[in-house]
Amino acid sequence: MTPRTRRFSLVSLAAVAAVTLSACASTGDLDGGDSGDDAIVVGSQDYYSNEIIAEIYAQALEQGGYTVERDLRIGQREVYVEEIENGSIDLFPEYTGPLLQYWVPDTTARLEDDVFTALTEAAPDGLRVLEQSAATDQDAYVVTREFADRYDLATIDDLAKVTEPLTLGGNSEGEDRPNGPKGLAATYGVDVSFTPIEDGGGPLTVKALQDGDIQLAIIYTADPSIEKNDLVALEDTKGLFLASHVVPIASDAIDDGAEEIIDAVSAALTPEGLVALNTESVDDEAPAASIAERWLEDNPLS
Repeated sequence: MTPRTRRFSLVSLAAVAAVTLSACASTGDLDGGDSGDDAIVVGSQDYYSNEIIAEIYAQALEQGGYTVERDLRIGQREVYVEEIENGSIDLFPEYTGPLLQYWVPDTTARLEDDVFTALTEAAPDGLRVLEQSAATDQDAYVVTREFADRYDLATIDDLAKVTEPLTLGGNSEGEDRPNGPKGLAATYGVDVSFTPIEDGGGPLTVKALQDGDIQLAIIYTADPSIEKNDLVALEDTKGLFLASHVVPIASDAIDDGAEEIIDAVSAALTPEGLVALNTESVDDEAPAASIAERWLEDNPLS
């Protein structure tokens, strides 16, 4: 049974529930979950950090007695949100600001609490926003140290001092996102061209920066490549990038017990911890499942 075909009609679901009600039930706490056949589908972006968090969700739920199916590395937000909204995916690690801008492109919320409140209000029917984590993976405009020193760059405003043409590199979807060329021009008055690089700010993007093929890239602040390659994240003085905390998006299939487990994961995940998880993936090339397993051993949820 695949994630996209596993949904029953409400009538069928009611019939199944009537037959099995006396046979199984959710404990609704951290010690056990629903032992029924209808698995919780956990999804992730095609981004190693997001996959690790999704694996932590999945393994934590399995430890709690829930049956889990994985639908990982789906793609970018423009692809997977439809699957969340249509019920093909039950649980997905997201990021508060970027998802809010996807649902409400003209949002004026910028700060952590305002963004979270607006996101909970924007969630479509059938979905809910669980507790956000302290862990952040903030979008940022990043340049090389050499380029920053050449033009004395510390903030995004400083890009106005650059006298050569600027090219922004990122996933093709980024060209039309609020923090793409149009958003940069509207907020900071800085004009850039755009080059698609389909690795989510990964090694191809870093190499393009270092080779001078692009001068500007969007890389997540929790990416260890920033420190490893001595890159410079420019300060966003005008709030173009919204607060971006890790946050679980859940369907109605997530019962109280499962929600309690995922909220415990969010409470244990820290900014420094997220960078450490990412470093294991990038430097040690450890698989997401192994990283998640070690994290849960080091961070028991009950």
